[in-house]
This record gives sequence, structure tokens and C-alpha cells, in this order.
Amino acid sequence: MEEFPAGPSVTRLEAEAERLLRFGVGGRHPAGGFAWLRDDGTPDLDRDVELWITCRMTHVYALGHLLGFEGAADLVDHGLDALTGRLHDDDHGGWHATVGPDGPTSQTKGAYDHAFVVLAATSAVVAGRPRAETLLAEALDVQDRHFWDEDDGAVVDVYLDPGFEHLEAYRGANANMHTVEAYLAAADVTGDPRWLERADRVVHRFVHGAAGGHDWRLPEHFDPDWRPLLDYHRASPDDPFRPYGATVGHAFEWARLSLHLEAATGGGDDQMRSDAASLFERAVTDGWQVDGPPGFVYTTDWDGIPVVRQRLHWVVCEALAAAATLHRATRDGCYGDHFRAWWAHADAWFVDRDGGSWHHELDEQLRPAASVWPGKPDLYHALQAVLVPRAPLAPSLATAIADGRLGALPG
Repeated sequence: MEEFPAGPSVTRLEAEAERLLRFGVGGRHPAGGFAWLRDDGTPDLDRDVELWITCRMTHVYALGHLLGFEGAADLVDHGLDALTGRLHDDDHGGWHATVGPDGPTSQTKGAYDHAFVVLAATSAVVAGRPRAETLLAEALDVQDRHFWDEDDGAVVDVYLDPGFEHLEAYRGANANMHTVEAYLAAADVTGDPRWLERADRVVHRFVHGAAGGHDWRLPEHFDPDWRPLLDYHRASPDDPFRPYGATVGHAFEWARLSLHLEAATGGGDDQMRSDAASLFERAVTDGWQVDGPPGFVYTTDWDGIPVVRQRLHWVVCEALAAAATLHRATRDGCYGDHFRAWWAHADAWFVDRDGGSWHHELDEQLRPAASVWPGKPDLYHALQAVLVPRAPLAPSLATAIADGRLGALPG
């Protein structure tokens, strides 16, 4: 039988969470919000403040506060200041995608960014921070009025104007995936079942529909009638948000979210578990060590041939979380084996013990690179990768930590 490395201890993961949180404290932008972090953890003040980074870091430090990290509450409040201040669009509602020294620098409003507003607000509510409940109420209202499409059972993607009048002729899986995460958290915090119902409709569209209909290689890009655009961005395949082809890390992420949803709705959905396992196995087959060196490639074509071979930290983070979640759901030891093997890989190559945090990108020879993701912008994926393996399938992460439900690792 193949020998697998010993997995990390709970103590090791606790120490890694602490180390990550220490790295990110320099991300506070002096004008408000959180800055893009460079490799050494210093803020890149030449870049605009981005909504998604501010939201993800607010979420991260809300989790940090719940974990007892000193100073985290102040960082959550700093994020909330920006989300109720310079990033908020007082004229049209919603939030600006980017802001610079002189105000907003983008006209667009996207479902991806706004999903993270919901996530940040839910985590801040659980952390007991002032103004978080008001922020969450507004964020959910914006979901209702502008992003959720009841007929399609999914969210639209990007408005091209701040007044939410003109939609781009594009629909995307990525924005819907993070919306599922946000809706699961919103259901836990508000107790309103419509957020679970909506999450369920999204998962059925993308996992049971699109992925199952394409040999478990999930299409990322669609036209407004939800026809897959399989050649989208073929000429720019390494786009960080809309790459060409099938995205290995998103298969892991959808698999994990499907299992969280199944647990949140009471369990017993064998089809959802089967589909999550199929997504996971396709990602492993297509993505893991398929071109020599260990690691997951970023994307493949529709025959499973690697397209972008860079190793991105968020992909292995989601692989770790999905393996742990499938192990918890099924008690199948193969998922624990995957978790331990991939942790050893991440610990050896991605964890940056000198510079801090994790390298966000490695090349095919496992050397630090920056063609897709320069710097170490935020902590979202890495912190969740060391927390989700210890969390129950439901409730969502902030609520689970607040309830004292972090426990053992995959066996």
C-alpha cells in the first residue's frame, strides 16, 4: 500500500493560523480599507483599494477575533469603516469595486465583489462588531434588488454602470460560487431559509447541471441565456478571474460547498455527495502532478489537457479543504490520504517561512512566480485551508468557531 506522510497536528494548524494573521496586519490602508500585500507583507499603496480584498480581509480578521487573535477586532472595525464609508456608493447603493485617492476608479459593480460584502458582514456580525448587522441588512437587500435572478436561480454577474442599469452580456460560475458561500453564512446568521433555498438552486444549476453535463469539468463562462462559452478567453488563458477552460481549484471549491449545503439542509442527499465526489475526482485526475513535478495546474482544456501549468496557492488550499470536507462527510480514508499528502506538498513549497504567508504562485519547477498573482494580496484561502479541516460541515465557519466547534483533523 502506498505510504502517505503524517498529517499536520491541530497545534501545527493553530500555529499556522496565528502566523498568517500576523502577516496580514500590515494590510491596513491608511486611507481606508485593506491594501494589496506585497511578498514581504507591506501594503502596495500605489494600487487602488479593491472591494473584494477589503471584504476578504475583514472576514479573515473577524475569524481571527473569534479565534482570540490580539488586535483582530480593530482590523475588523477598520474594514467596516471602509465598507460603510469610502467603498460605499452613497448615490446608487452597493459598493464601488475600486477606490483611489480621489474616489471611485471603476464604474462596474459585480456579483463577485458583492458576495464578499455579505460574507464579511456575516462574519463581523458573528464577531459582535458594531455596525455589522446594518451592513449585512443592506448587503442582502442589494442581493435581492440587483443580483439575484429568481427566474434563472442564479446571480447575474457585472453591471457596467454604478446605477445597476446595464448588465454585461456575461454570466459566470465564479461569482455564483462565492455567492453560495455567502448565502450559506447569511442563512446561519439571519435564520432566513430563503438563502439556503437560493444556494441550493445555484448548486443544482452549476454542479448537477453544468459540471455533470461536461464530464465534471465545470464551464466557467456563459452568455445571458446560460449557454456555455467554452472558448471564452482562449487568447488570455491565465486571467486571474476569468481564465479559459476548466479551473481545477473551482472544482474542489464547488465540491466542498455542495457538502456544506447538503449538511445545512439536513443531510441525506446522496446525489449531492456523489456529485461532489465526481467533481473532486475529476480535479485530481486532471490537475494533480500531471506534468511531472508535484502540484495542481491552474487550468485545463475540455479534454483535461493542462493549459496554464502555474501552481497557485488557492488551488491547493481548496484541495485541502475539499479533501477534509469529503472525509468528514463520507469517512472514506482515501480523502484523509489526499489531505495529508497535499498538506506535505503545501508545507514544503507554498508556506513561506522567511517572507511570511504562502507564496501565491509557483512556476512549473515550483519556484516563486508572479505571472498570474503578483505578491500575496490577502489571507482568505490560506486561513480557511487551516480552519475548514477542523470545522463541521455546518454551520459556516464563523458560526462554527463562535460555537466552539473546531475539532479533530481527517483521520
